[in-house]
Amino acid sequence: MIKRFAIAALLTAASMGGALAEGTPPTKAQHDEFYKVCMGIADDSALCGCKADAAMTLVDSDFMSVIISSMKGKAPPKDDNVKYGIYITKSNAVCKPGY
Repeated sequence: MIKRFAIAALLTAASMGGALAEGTPPTKAQHDEFYKVCMGIADDSALCGCKADAAMTLVDSDFMSVIISSMKGKAPPKDDNVKYGIYITKSNAVCKPGY
């Protein structure tokens, strides 16, 4: 039931404005790196799995690199700040409803 809700929420979030996935989809390797870095930060497998899965549908491979770099402590490029904020909002809507 929760998984079904998460998928529905993800589809709703993906349909909100601010296209983020315009290029090549993220790779499985990027998904796995995202999850690994997230676990190093949050140590929450449910959250990290949800966020990694959400990123796969919300962003392209180039922006996934920006997200992973940011998770490692590097600030996103200034011209990506709005896009990064939209990604955070959309992924939180799916993975942390009510946050």
